[in-house]
Amino acid sequence: MAIYPHHVGICVTDLEKSLRFWCDGMGFETTMVPPVGGEWSDSLEVGGEVDFTAHFIKRDGFEFELLYYRTPGTHGAPSMSRNQVGFTHFAVYVDDMDAEIARLVDCGGTVIEKTRTKMGEGAESVELVFIADPDGVRVELMKAGE
Repeated sequence: MAIYPHHVGICVTDLEKSLRFWCDGMGFETTMVPPVGGEWSDSLEVGGEVDFTAHFIKRDGFEFELLYYRTPGTHGAPSMSRNQVGFTHFAVYVDDMDAEIARLVDCGGTVIEKTRTKMGEGAESVELVFIADPDGVRVELMKAGE
């Protein structure tokens, strides 16, 4: 059996804010905005009338599908701890932690200060911090030691 990963879906409350964070801030690019309609209602497990946009963004071979629902609206909350069932975060390496934090905050992200951690020493160390996107989805920034 062959399985080929394609994308991870994220439901968003404000498409423009999410595109600013994920594209301007994280460097993803739009690859496709397919025509979608109510015929997707059952496959999305939403049911009833559905009016939404599926916006695919990609960077370095990794793809997200941003799902923005006009009808029905969105509900729920993203994971606020790493032991919550389901998608908990997306992790990336960065070269300059402070510069990336500043850029992501400027693009609508929020630093989760209590997560700022440095483990190990020298070349074996790693510094990390979690940033929340405009809807609270966590992105882990990691910087390898020098």
